This record gives sequence, C-alpha cells and structure tokens, in this order.
Amino acid sequence: MPIRIPDELPAVNVLREENVFVMTSTRASHQDIRPLKILILNLMPKKIETENQFLRLLSNSPLQLDIQLLRIDCHESKNTPTEHLNNFYCNFEDIQDQNFDGLIVTGAPLGLVEFKDVAYWAQIEKITNWAKAHVTSTLFVCWAVQAALNILYDIPKLTMSEKLSGVYWHNVVAPLALLARGFDDRFLAPHSRYASFPSDIIRQQTDLEIYAESEQTGAYLFASKDRRFAFATGHPEYDAGTLSAEYFRDRDAGLDPTVPENYFPEDNPDRAPVASWRSHGYLLFNNWLNYFVYQRTPFDLRQMNPTLD
Repeated sequence: MPIRIPDELPAVNVLREENVFVMTSTRASHQDIRPLKILILNLMPKKIETENQFLRLLSNSPLQLDIQLLRIDCHESKNTPTEHLNNFYCNFEDIQDQNFDGLIVTGAPLGLVEFKDVAYWAQIEKITNWAKAHVTSTLFVCWAVQAALNILYDIPKLTMSEKLSGVYWHNVVAPLALLARGFDDRFLAPHSRYASFPSDIIRQQTDLEIYAESEQTGAYLFASKDRRFAFATGHPEYDAGTLSAEYFRDRDAGLDPTVPENYFPEDNPDRAPVASWRSHGYLLFNNWLNYFVYQRTPFDLRQMNPTLD
C-alpha cells in the first residue's frame, strides 16, 4: 500500500521516479480505508531532503499511511523555502487536540548545543510529553533520542570529544525483539553525531530494552517495554550520499573533518560511496509500523488507550 501525502509535495515526483507507490490525497480520499495517521516532526535543516528520506522508508509497508508534517512553531528555517513550510507543515497548535497512530522525531544538528540553549527546547519538551497521551508509538532518531532521554528519564547530555561519523557494525542482542525482527545478527547503520549513548547508562538508569548495540556506537536500537517509545541513535534514513555531503560541506568550511569510517571505498573521498544499510533501514521502519503502531493502535483514534493486548 502507498503513503498518502499532499498532491504538490516535492516528494511525490521524487519517489515516483524511484518506482515508489505514492498516493496523493485526492486519490486516497476515494478509498474506504482507515489509514494510519503518522506525524513527522522534522528538525533537520534541509527539510525537503529529510522528507524524501523518511517517506522513502515509510513507503515500503502494506499499510496506507496518512502523513502529516510538523514544524517547530515560529522557528524560521534557513534551508527550506517559507512557502514550502506554509504549504505542507502544520504548527503544534493545529494538531495538539488530535491523536496519532505514530510520531517520528528526526535528528537535528545540535550535538554541541546544551539543551537549555536550544531555541525551541520548550517546544520539544511539550511535544514529547504530549505524545504520552496522544500517540500510540513515537520513534526518536539521533539527536531526538538524546533529547527524549533527558525529558523522559532525566539523563544528562552526554557528548563525545570527536564526532562519530561513518557506517558501523552493530550486534543484535535481543534476537526475539519485534523491532529487530528479521535483522541479521550483525548489520550496518550510519551515524553522524556527537551525542554519546553508553549501553550501561541506558540499562542502569532507564527501564528501556536494548535490541542492538556496538562497542563503537554504544546503544543503537532500544525501546520501552510497552512499545510507546522507540529509539534509533543513528541515521537509518540516510541516502548513500548524505555522509559524503556532510563531509565535503565541513571540509569546504575549513573544519578539517575526519573521513567517515567504513564509508568511502578504501576510505578515499574521491570514490563514490555505496549504501550498505538500506535493507536494514527499510526493515526497521516496517517493524516499527507493524508491531509498535498497527498491531496496537485503536481503530477509533478518539479512544486513545494503546495496550499490548
């Protein structure tokens, strides 16, 4: 089944060119199907690029998804046209009285910024706490994981001295976990962050269950036992060239970045990278949609009381 997005969203043409089944709102309105309502809080600077990445992964599902894009209220974007934001994004006040089957909170380039100095930190806190009563399952990605751990579990900001950038091997440590169902015992996933997620901190200071981790990246995939909150500390949504674009951007800015690990062939930035994590990314989002959202969400979203039954 397709994802349902506004007719004029740029992702419609981008994904159709990739043979992705996209249904516009006009066509979807004529189908007698209750789609899953998925809210995406997009915190990344290049919002159109990020939309394409997440919608691409969400599209590989047998479920029909009704996508709503959310922005931080009154936060001006320097990398996305205002017209695009006004046409396709809503403010929190527009949807705060609604319920959603799923919420995705993206990463943000705020790894070296203290929470108290984040311009929209109060809104992040508000939306995260709002999700407890209004969303069946929320998936936090990269920086959003660090923010959620602070808001939900009072874990302080943990930052590495050097940026973790590259594609890393991870081990599945809970092979029967639904979110990791179908994963290889070892799999690759990209990371681009300063945030640190030590597995021992997650185990000692929260009731979250870790499903995948590695020595280099720490905890990668974990979730609450009731499946209301899921966390991915890397960027499974990244395109093949995203880490490359970040590396050359920083190099051109004179920042002397480290070449992303295990990414360019023979660690040579002059050679085109190859995506080695794509199948894992699709499977992760499909598992989240199926086991954490669809299997638990009520048919009538006005009756928001998700359970494991």
